[in-house]
Amino acid sequence: MSGARDDRGESRDQQLDRNTIELLNELRVAGTGIQVMFAFLLVVPFNAGWAKTTSFERTVYFVTLALVALAAFLLIAPPVHHRLLFRHREKPFLVAVANRLAIAGMVCLALGFTGILVLISDYVIGGAAPIVTGTLTLAVIGGLWFALPLVRREGE
Repeated sequence: MSGARDDRGESRDQQLDRNTIELLNELRVAGTGIQVMFAFLLVVPFNAGWAKTTSFERTVYFVTLALVALAAFLLIAPPVHHRLLFRHREKPFLVAVANRLAIAGMVCLALGFTGILVLISDYVIGGAAPIVTGTLTLAVIGGLWFALPLVRREGE
């Protein structure tokens, strides 16, 4: 089947190679965001103001830290799989699994962003701010990252 051509004039192997390169480039971009988020979360408990946090804030912090760590695990897995299966003719598997892992990682990353903003808004403002901030964050990220491309995909 590697000889068949698609609408771009690519063979199946060429398409898989392109898909792999595109996916790995996308994961590099996400990886930078995760590094910044994780670094922020790692230093938070060591700040002087941490002693003043509420039980709610500590819970949001820990759940957010776990979500960002899970996002990192999911988004780092595809390059690891690629290295371990390199030259074993597993590219269709790699592209399919990496796509699913990347989407799951982005969901965790979206929830991690939400958690960070909920934590900060509760600590700085309090009251209803975390609910409003969390809702708006989920709506914006959900719309930009997920709904927009899914609506476009369904429209074709």
